[in-house]
Amino acid sequence: MDRAARVPATGWMAERRSGLHTAPHLERPPHSHLTLPEFLMKKILFGATAAAVLAAGTFGAVSANASAPAAAPAAVVRADAGNANLQQSTHLTIEAATKAAQATLDAAEQENQRVSVAVVDRNGNTIVTLRGDGAGPQSYESAVKKAFTAVSWNAPTSELAKRLAQAPNLKDIPGTLFLAGGAPVTAKGAPIAGIGVAGAPSGDLDEKFAQAGVASLGK
Repeated sequence: MDRAARVPATGWMAERRSGLHTAPHLERPPHSHLTLPEFLMKKILFGATAAAVLAAGTFGAVSANASAPAAAPAAVVRADAGNANLQQSTHLTIEAATKAAQATLDAAEQENQRVSVAVVDRNGNTIVTLRGDGAGPQSYESAVKKAFTAVSWNAPTSELAKRLAQAPNLKDIPGTLFLAGGAPVTAKGAPIAGIGVAGAPSGDLDEKFAQAGVASLGK
């Protein structure tokens, strides 16, 4: 009988000889005093402990992120109505502009004149235009330009036309027309609108009708 036969099979070796070894890929570490079931149990406990540590770390990171305070919203800057950087301006209402335009057209019709009427604001933007029956096609554009010229210089266009002798380049300014027929509308001495008329046989008549429109706003 050889020497191996005289050595009794115990523990892990007995399990291998009896065919009870259920995890052939896991071998007993050398010089270990553990049986295979004990070794497997230790591996399982170690794995569970590691998983718990990782889970705790992940939960801690999520908790830290969840508890982080939200960023404060950006401050909203609002302009103060009393700020020195702001300036208020006065404008004609659409009702007032319409009233003035209609009064101008009525004055022309009373003298059997076929004209076009335009009312513009301080910046030259057209507010209202009225074209009388039979007014010439060129009268519309001329009325707008006369109104813009009057409000730009705060003077009737008949007076402005006289300045061309000293400053002939004025007529080259876009959108202007230095012919009689435009009148400014003022508030506290400042121009807020202009009324222009075109289509009558003379500029003096055009301006007479424009002045009637200005006068209607004071009634």
